[in-house]
Amino acid sequence: MHSEDTGYLIAPDPSRGGLARRVTGTDQDGRMREIDVVEERPLTIYLNGQEIVTAMTIGDYPDYLAMGFLRNQGMLRPGETVTGVDHDAELGVVVVRTDRPTDHEEKLKRRTRTSGCAVGTVFGDMMEGLEGLTLPVAEIRTSWLYALAERINTTPSLYLEAGAIHGTVLCRQDRPLVYMEDVGRHNAVDKVAGWMLSEGADPADKILYTTGRLTSEMVIKCAHMGIPALVSRSGFTAWGVEIAGMVGLTLIGRLRGRRFTCLAGEPRLVRDADPRGAAGVGRSVTDG
Repeated sequence: MHSEDTGYLIAPDPSRGGLARRVTGTDQDGRMREIDVVEERPLTIYLNGQEIVTAMTIGDYPDYLAMGFLRNQGMLRPGETVTGVDHDAELGVVVVRTDRPTDHEEKLKRRTRTSGCAVGTVFGDMMEGLEGLTLPVAEIRTSWLYALAERINTTPSLYLEAGAIHGTVLCRQDRPLVYMEDVGRHNAVDKVAGWMLSEGADPADKILYTTGRLTSEMVIKCAHMGIPALVSRSGFTAWGVEIAGMVGLTLIGRLRGRRFTCLAGEPRLVRDADPRGAAGVGRSVTDG
């Protein structure tokens, strides 16, 4: 489905070739069944001449994924000029080029495996860059949350077609803008970050919705992106909640219908909708 048909700037396109394929198996009764399964393939990210990481991804928006990953790792600094992004689909390589030499040897030596699906990786000190960080003053209306949950959960997506995937949606008020999917929720977030970097999008009035758990990694990425609110229908980790409180991020989880839990940044919430009203309908995205 094209974005102009949905109101999104970028929307999932389940019909796009190469993202899933048909596989034959048997069900509980021994009957033959064909289902769609998500493809995953390696993508190696370079910054100038330096190999940084190989990520497992569904393969769409490799330029946004690479730029977002590098930005969220602190390897692309605020204000730094990206002079080009080259993608070779056959080799599975994307090269991000900047206007200054880069050397991240020391950062690459300090690698942390995260809880992200498809094995997330964070380089260097995970808390680097958070000291003194101040997120924008903003309000988050409960009416926006309810509308977003219903709209996102009923948007045609690769998850609804094949499952085994996560989504991240950049939103403004009650409107979802950019909806990215990938096998790892960290990849989906990085794609959104890459889009924001490419478009020069202002994070101050945005909400980030994710289908996955609200872990330390997700909170840190959202904070680095400058977005004041992170929302999920899934649950929390204790460290994720602690970091959100430290940086002043509004953290909302277990958003289902008109129920949610806010564990950090509650003063931003404006309760302008009756939670006893009719809940949204439609199949929800997966926990994870």
